[in-house]
Amino acid sequence: MTTHSEHRTPQSTPSPAPAPGPAVARSWSVCPEPFTTGDATRLRRAYYAEVAGRYWKREVTEAEIDQGLLDFPDDGLAPPTGQFVVGRLDGAALACGGVRLLDGVTAELTRVYVDRRARGTGGGAALLGALEAESRALGAERVRLDTRSDLVEARALYARHGYGEIPAYNSGPYAEHWFEKRLV
Repeated sequence: MTTHSEHRTPQSTPSPAPAPGPAVARSWSVCPEPFTTGDATRLRRAYYAEVAGRYWKREVTEAEIDQGLLDFPDDGLAPPTGQFVVGRLDGAALACGGVRLLDGVTAELTRVYVDRRARGTGGGAALLGALEAESRALGAERVRLDTRSDLVEARALYARHGYGEIPAYNSGPYAEHWFEKRLV
């Protein structure tokens, strides 16, 4: 029997080749990390600031971020019901994501975020690979997620990685598109 802890090895995905010049190897590592660490908290706040700011079409305040994190807690993103991961590009924490079980065979992705400075370097793919591995370790046979119409980059990322649109499986206040990917 495989234990969950055996799935905690870092997932590394090399990024695309850098621009011409001195050769610089860049790589992502994505590992489980409690959502309460300093890096995880900073990334969760950045995620909320971006998605709320895009929705409201303005910058959000620190108080609004605080309230959003209270309104949408991350407490299900810890074993045995879920997992949170932090992605590091060359050691710098620049991405995060979470997965939680909806039922015995269905996991849900949430808080998938790559810092703007690291977009286009393979961080989204590295996050999805790690989150799918964590979902399997939790016993999931499929992964679902919801997202909004204005998050076009996220929808494109999911489609590129085998997620297909499905009918609504929840009635979240901001859910406009629903995706699923079979893991087995």
